Amino acid sequence: MAPVPLTINSGVARIFRGPDTECEMKGRLTTMNRKSTTHVTTAVFVLIFLNFTSNNSFAQYDPLKTEKAKSGTTQELTVKDEKRQREIPVRIYLPKTKKPVPVILFSHGLGGSKRGCGYLGKHWSARGYVVVFMQHAGSDENVWKNVPVRERLSALKKAPSAKNTFARFQDVVAVIDRLEKWNRTDDHLLHGRLDLAHVGMSGHSYGASTTQGVSGQSAPRLGQRYTDKRIDAAIMFSPNRPRRTKPKDAFGKVSIPWMLMTGTKDTSPINDTTVEDRRQVYPALPDSIDKYELVLEGGEHHAFSDGVGRRQRKRNPNHHRVILALSTAFWDAHLKNDKAARKWLHNRGPSKILDSKDKWQLNTAKSKKEKS
Repeated sequence: MAPVPLTINSGVARIFRGPDTECEMKGRLTTMNRKSTTHVTTAVFVLIFLNFTSNNSFAQYDPLKTEKAKSGTTQELTVKDEKRQREIPVRIYLPKTKKPVPVILFSHGLGGSKRGCGYLGKHWSARGYVVVFMQHAGSDENVWKNVPVRERLSALKKAPSAKNTFARFQDVVAVIDRLEKWNRTDDHLLHGRLDLAHVGMSGHSYGASTTQGVSGQSAPRLGQRYTDKRIDAAIMFSPNRPRRTKPKDAFGKVSIPWMLMTGTKDTSPINDTTVEDRRQVYPALPDSIDKYELVLEGGEHHAFSDGVGRRQRKRNPNHHRVILALSTAFWDAHLKNDKAARKWLHNRGPSKILDSKDKWQLNTAKSKKEKS
């Protein structure tokens, strides 16, 4: 007689009818039931163990943790864009490891330099990233440095022109192109150290606008011409809404994860940008991406910079801690595919470091908007 399959858990036992006596049949079923019970018990144990391991991994994840032994070095190089006859100075924060790691680019604000916001470069590199800080001629510190004090504000207001904005976009493309070349060059210090399949882009103020422009923002008549598809995730410190188009039209086609950070006092020292302007970016982004927004209570425009002298004294000491934690978890989740980082970021992790009046919201591609 043909065998009749009997499924128990994931296994299949075959019972033959005919020559078996009733006693033999009961004996076989009893043995199978015992095996089945053993399989179920083992499966439950494995599930419990995996769940414990997952939760334990989440509990142990700390985006602020760094090890001094992993601290690397900084290198100052120059990217030469022959097509535009333009030089782009870069400051590169290197982790100690020589293995290929993800790359994060940073664009400074108006009147800044490749040395600004160094606290970000130091922390991110200590967490296992190669971090490249760019300097953009035409809108960097040279705009005001050798100008009489009375004329500095006027000089700064003239710098964020369409010409300089497009030059910044092209700087990003040129730097990534050159990083690819350096990574292939046997005798270069960056040879084989860059995982350019995972690239993050970031910037503050004018650098945030630069980041938006190369990370998916659309512009009238230009569309997404300057979007660089090699960028996988982006962080904007003091983001900006466009003045000549609706936010939905500008940000509706963004297709990679974005994180936005601002503060309740994050107005512009150069133009009339308001906090409300900055906060129009998040709701205009599509729900088809992972998106995040942090609003620091009392956070001013310089909250995201290094801060020296008077500015340092006025700063909330927890702001940098929050900025480093959330940005690091974001990079870990989206450039390293770290599940513990993602779980920390999407659950109660941020609430453990935020001040009570800080605002935090997120939207994941597979769930509805969450607020805290």
